[in-house]
Amino acid sequence: MASQQNDLPALPRAFRFTTHGIAPVNRVQLWEGHNAKALISLDIRTLDESPLHAAEVNLQFPYLRLAHVRGTAQIVERSESFIRQNPTEMVAIFFALAGDAFFYHRSGHELLKPGQAIMYDADLPFMRGFAEGLQELVLTVPRPLFLELSGGTGLNRPVRFDFGPGGVPQAQELARRIRTALAAQQPTDDAENTVLELFRSIASGGNAGSDAGYLAAAKGYIERHHGDPELSTAEVAAAVGISERQLGRAFAAAGLTPGRYVLGLRLDRGQELLASPAADGLSIGEIAARVGFLSQNYFARTFKERFSATPLQTRKAARAGIPLE
Repeated sequence: MASQQNDLPALPRAFRFTTHGIAPVNRVQLWEGHNAKALISLDIRTLDESPLHAAEVNLQFPYLRLAHVRGTAQIVERSESFIRQNPTEMVAIFFALAGDAFFYHRSGHELLKPGQAIMYDADLPFMRGFAEGLQELVLTVPRPLFLELSGGTGLNRPVRFDFGPGGVPQAQELARRIRTALAAQQPTDDAENTVLELFRSIASGGNAGSDAGYLAAAKGYIERHHGDPELSTAEVAAAVGISERQLGRAFAAAGLTPGRYVLGLRLDRGQELLASPAADGLSIGEIAARVGFLSQNYFARTFKERFSATPLQTRKAARAGIPLE
């Protein structure tokens, strides 16, 4: 059978699957068929005679495959004989969102709880079980690309890491980026590159290419906290788990500084609010405060420098239906 990575799309492609409306007797077979097409081929069975309920949202990039998976109790397996018939040449990461799971492999077993992820070569035998059902995010990467990102280190054993509160910052941001891309279904042009850089930090153990991964994690933290006027470089660096100097170096590699990135993001969010009918009830001062400015005057001055228009002019143009530049 041809490797699944040969079927990767040239452009991002989104699709969904659900067992709803399918006769119970056919659900497992069609669930297996969907996963073979969208992620990796799996040998799937239920734990009892109860009908399988499952749903999946998928997004395929030129190199990466993302999924949000939900399902009732089931066991999924790739045995040696199954792998011979269904090779994938993929490395997969499973991010547990709900439900405990076991993961059996050649060297033992792992227990996975919500907020934990496991990374493994999908062409090595494994069995996963979900006694109470599952909800998870999945990322698959072609093995040759994984070896490039990891510095040539293969996966003979699964790697488990935390992405929940207190977990690895890059892993936290990676899970958020995957969830955001799946929710959008029409991801931005740089979505795959951002996921790849975050994945590189994990695959390399924080060594090769870590600056780009730190940068992506830092940007994610700033995007979530830009409305806090007290947001500082020290806070961002601490959240990402590096020094301020390392943070500055990561931004410098992209031709930025942390402060300039924060200011630019705040101005962009301010412009979005000024153009939004939902924010018509907010004064310009309230919008400035909402996006992290302590001074309305400073907001107005830097806004005009950035967009060649005042906040008031921008709001009037938006109400008149004039496209923003």
